[in-house]
Amino acid sequence: MAEPVTGPRVSRIADGAYLVERDGKRAIVYVAGTAESLWASCNGHVFCDVSRPDPTSRARRLDASADARQVLTAPMPATVRAVLAKPGTRVEKGDTIVVLEAMKMELPIRAERNGVIHAVYCEAGELVQPDAVLVEIAPA
Repeated sequence: MAEPVTGPRVSRIADGAYLVERDGKRAIVYVAGTAESLWASCNGHVFCDVSRPDPTSRARRLDASADARQVLTAPMPATVRAVLAKPGTRVEKGDTIVVLEAMKMELPIRAERNGVIHAVYCEAGELVQPDAVLVEIAPA
């Protein structure tokens, strides 16, 4: 007889860190942010709670127009580990532009659409805060 499916078991292990167990598998999930912008990181993937976006947040001010510049921001307090593009570099949707490190996890910051790097506002080793503008990408 098959075992009944149960929900995950979540245990707080430190400030902003949780152990999630389900079906014999374990993962550590790191959570940071504010009530308006909550971020989680697990196994190298970063997730944002978009059910309650803050319309005044710089991270949410991306104009949907194809003519608008794309602004990539830090999802949480982090250290810039690498900047992989410089102004004038063409990028494709999904390309990693900046690598951050937070809570011993690498957080790749990726282009959300094709374009050209217009400006870079960070450098390796710099500490950045949530919503800090890292890179600006102009339409291609």
